[in-house]
Amino acid sequence: MNRYFIEVAYKGAQYSGFQVQENAHTVQAEVDRALSLLLREKIESTGSSRTDAGVNARQNFLHFDTDAPLHPQFLYKINAILPADVVLKGVYRVPEDTNSRFAALGRSYEYTLYTRKDPFMQDRGYFFPYKLDVDALQEAAGIIREYSDFTTFSKRNTQVKTFICAIEESFWTVEGERIVYNVTANRFLRGMVRGLVGTMLRVGRGKLTIPAFRAAIESRDCTRADFAVPPQGLFLMTVRYPEGLLEPLSFVR
Repeated sequence: MNRYFIEVAYKGAQYSGFQVQENAHTVQAEVDRALSLLLREKIESTGSSRTDAGVNARQNFLHFDTDAPLHPQFLYKINAILPADVVLKGVYRVPEDTNSRFAALGRSYEYTLYTRKDPFMQDRGYFFPYKLDVDALQEAAGIIREYSDFTTFSKRNTQVKTFICAIEESFWTVEGERIVYNVTANRFLRGMVRGLVGTMLRVGRGKLTIPAFRAAIESRDCTRADFAVPPQGLFLMTVRYPEGLLEPLSFVR
């Protein structure tokens, strides 16, 4: 049995999230359907990272197993089957015991705000035409790196065994009318990035002091976080694996 990693990107607006769910339209279900049609066998993939309804991904990975040889035009044919808002970007052969979720070393997200009405950003960002103290936002983002327990920023009804995350990067960038939060960690909790963004925006709007922001983190109480930012501003940007793990396959265009 051969194991393959596949790299995908997608717009999340039309989906109830990434992971397969009963009676729901999801990205993974579309990928599995396309793989099953092309390979003429039932394929059930495993995803590296789950994204919520409406969330986008520049890069996500799944793995699947098959004994069937991959068609020389595999990439082209899969993309012909997939809907327009999902694309298969690459295929990689990996050792048969490698799991796309557990082999990942880190993940990076971006959350984009835009401050002036722009119809071309409507499904790719959060229109936020309010005055913000960017220095306060940066201070809050830096504080996040001092902590490892993010219970406060995990939505309820999660089944994780630990709320510990190792934050590698946490900062805001300002590019004209776009304000972007950048965060990288070994793992993320359900709703975590949107909770961080929503709560930091309260700091940037002067509705929450820096000491109160620290207190919210240390409370480990999700009612102290603000998750009320829309999903379309959130992008899973990269999933990082050990160097040399992914062996790219070449296909005929």
